Amino acid sequence: MTEVIFIVEEAAEGGYTARALGESIFTEAETMEELRTNVKEAVECHFEPGKMPLMIRLHMVKDEVIAL
Repeated sequence: MTEVIFIVEEAAEGGYTARALGESIFTEAETMEELRTNVKEAVECHFEPGKMPLMIRLHMVKDEVIAL
């Protein structure tokens, strides 16, 4: 595996959530800087040595609502 992709969304109660695609990894944080650290730590805990992806990709998802 060369990379693991996370879908990052703003949490309704504040902060951010990150969920990996194709892996059972989820984390959350109050700031983007903290989220990056948490994602890296979660990936390091999830994969065995030698099976670690080379890259982590964060895909930011933002919903906008326009009132009519």
